[in-house]
Amino acid sequence: MTIFDIFTNQLLNGIVLGSFYALVALGYTMVFGVVKLLNFAHGELYMVGGFAGFLVLSFLAPFIGAGWFGVAVSMVFAMIAIGFLGVVIERVAYAPMLSAPRLSILITALAVSLVLQNGMLALTKGQYVPFGSALGFGGINLGKLFISYNQMILVSVAALLMLALEMFVSRTQYGRAMRAVAVDKDMSRLMGINVNAVIAVTFFLGSALAAAAGTMAGAFYGSLWYFMGFLIGLKAFTAAVIGGIGSIPGAMLGGLILGLLESFATQLDLRGMGIPFKVGSEWKDVFSFSVLILILVFKPTGLLGKSEQERM
Repeated sequence: MTIFDIFTNQLLNGIVLGSFYALVALGYTMVFGVVKLLNFAHGELYMVGGFAGFLVLSFLAPFIGAGWFGVAVSMVFAMIAIGFLGVVIERVAYAPMLSAPRLSILITALAVSLVLQNGMLALTKGQYVPFGSALGFGGINLGKLFISYNQMILVSVAALLMLALEMFVSRTQYGRAMRAVAVDKDMSRLMGINVNAVIAVTFFLGSALAAAAGTMAGAFYGSLWYFMGFLIGLKAFTAAVIGGIGSIPGAMLGGLILGLLESFATQLDLRGMGIPFKVGSEWKDVFSFSVLILILVFKPTGLLGKSEQERM
């Protein structure tokens, strides 16, 4: 393959991977922007969302098929179910802790993560679960670049969800209320905004997007695992930090950048320069978190983030 062929293939792979990261990162950045909470249980909501989509598809497949239409319907039901699960988690675990020290609510988020992860471990006995979709392997050839229909649909759905979220936040009454609460909760209450309702909507939307990503990941890769949310949760957090945590466009940009960086980094080969070093896929996690460290050192606010002053 020529350098151009490698470039186009890795560009495609990076966009697909970055779409997953961006959808999950949006939940991180929305919750942090409104509540100032790093919800480390968000990756597990992605995992549970994948299993929810699998259960719905298993039930509906005899009636509507297991193709992309069936996956889309399953994804919608999974988004609704996991959205309400996110609200329940916020009401039960996080709401009583909002006035507590931040370390306390952070430990609570880690506890929720472990509960969800180990609960699914008990249900699945730690085994991989085949998703059971029937998406086919068709696509189009552009020279030596093969783009599957699955990749095109996945990226298109992810882009539509991100666009819908951006329009909701920027153009609706609830979106304006979310931005007001993110700036100053107390002033928002004085202006008549129901802050608790806004926080609930924020958790619903973030959890629903994680469920959408989990369902699409299960359909695309063909299997689910109880531990699948841990690493992508960390990667999505990395993407949110790269873009500027608290910034919705930043989360989208950070997810795509991280996906592209991972994809291209695994093709780094310095042997032609006399340096006996080649980066394979086993190095991609090392590369991702090295980028996180560099971003935190040189630009802690991220690419689109803004510095904030803590109110005492």
